[in-house]
Amino acid sequence: MWNTDSLWFEVAIVSTITAVGSMMLNHFEERTPKWRKIFKLLFFILIVTLISATAGRLWAFVFLGIVLLIVLYVHVLWLPNKGINGWTGEPKDKYYELRGWKKKDQ
Repeated sequence: MWNTDSLWFEVAIVSTITAVGSMMLNHFEERTPKWRKIFKLLFFILIVTLISATAGRLWAFVFLGIVLLIVLYVHVLWLPNKGINGWTGEPKDKYYELRGWKKKDQ
């Protein structure tokens, strides 16, 4: 009944990671256009399935692990070094300045 020997498994994993990431960290992407968020999801699905189909599932998961380590590095070390909370994105003024976004009241 449950067959994971398909590229759809990779699609499900990437989609699940994206869904959980969006629920937990979407406030970091509040001003990112929707088309860019959709493109990012489709891009990662394409890359992970391409790696899995050519190099194997192990390398696709290694790639995902590396991407998750980069995300952790940014949120745990890099953002706090810039004076921004890596979990809440506060203070918003500093975060918006880092992203090149204008303040909401402007």
